[in-house]
Formats: sequence, structure tokens, C-alpha cells
Amino acid sequence: MSDLTGARWRTSTRSGTNGGECVEVADNLPGIVGVRDSKDQRGPALTVTPAAWSAFVTAVRTDRLPH
Repeated sequence: MSDLTGARWRTSTRSGTNGGECVEVADNLPGIVGVRDSKDQRGPALTVTPAAWSAFVTAVRTDRLPH
């Protein structure tokens, strides 16, 4: 389990302010990126490497995720 102490969580600017179904990302920690459900901030968080997060974001932006 990764230590997320000190994580600065943020939501996408595309999420809006309606309190919808969003994820929060913490990418300020060395060697890990945290991802969690914005509606359950005390719940579990997924951690991935910065390289994996970057690849995921690139795939989303370029519509290269499997359908």
C-alpha cells in the first residue's frame, strides 16, 4: 500500500462544479499517482506509476482506449 500522506488532490477542469461522478488525482508525490472517487474521499485510492498515468491520459486524449 502506498503512502498518500501529503497528497494534493485535484479534479479535472472538465468535471464541472455539479458534484457529479468525478475522480480526483494526486500527482505531487514522488514515484506514484493517486486516483480516487471524489464522492468517497476517505475510501480506497488506486496508485499507479507516473508513466502508467501518462500513458492512460494520452490514450484517453487520443481516443485509443478499447471500446
